[in-house]
Amino acid sequence: MLKISRALYDQIVDHARKDHPDEACGVVAGPVGEGRPERFIPMLNAARSPTFYEFDSTDLLKLYREMDDRDEEPVIIYHSHTATEAHPSRTDISYANEPGAHYVLVSTADTDDAGPFQFRSFRIVDGVVTEEEVEVTA
Repeated sequence: MLKISRALYDQIVDHARKDHPDEACGVVAGPVGEGRPERFIPMLNAARSPTFYEFDSTDLLKLYREMDDRDEEPVIIYHSHTATEAHPSRTDISYANEPGAHYVLVSTADTDDAGPFQFRSFRIVDGVVTEEEVEVTA
């Protein structure tokens, strides 16, 4: 189960809506070994695409060094889908290389009307996708 604060949840959704129609992406870091998401880190989608996201390799290296210096790890890796449901694509699954992370997907398919959206979390380990419950806390 992913437990996430209302503030972090809102930041992820706001980033996804702001970057629409391109996919948004980012990380929420937390203390190593605790599995607690704490620090919101929006990233630039280097692909600038409505159907694909890609972390800039330089930015990603900088982020991992920063997390290492702060004794953090990626607790959540998130991105948005702009025209489809919030479920990992084959590409998403092939790029998932953090077995301890929660992979959050936000669908902004109806974001232009600020209507319903999906916020879902998955574990992706060795190509196996398992959806998990999301609990939003105060």
